[in-house]
Amino acid sequence: MLPALRDFAPEMVVISAGFDAHREDPLGGLDLTEDDFAWVTTEIAAVAAETAGGRVVSVLEGGYALDALARSVAAHVEALANAAAHR
Repeated sequence: MLPALRDFAPEMVVISAGFDAHREDPLGGLDLTEDDFAWVTTEIAAVAAETAGGRVVSVLEGGYALDALARSVAAHVEALANAAAHR
């Protein structure tokens, strides 16, 4: 996905930040952790820095395990803040 995103070279990146893929979420059936969400956020923000002047919009879409959601959102926002600080 990341090479295709770079090739597309967006002028702004919109992240649909859904966290129902977390391993603790009853609906997602996937095995992601907060570290996974932070990693992908960092990678997407890097593409935004390269192609879009760092312009990123993140919209919270979901997550149903509330403790996991809180930790995942915190990791996501921290990754966005770190990316902005290093631009």
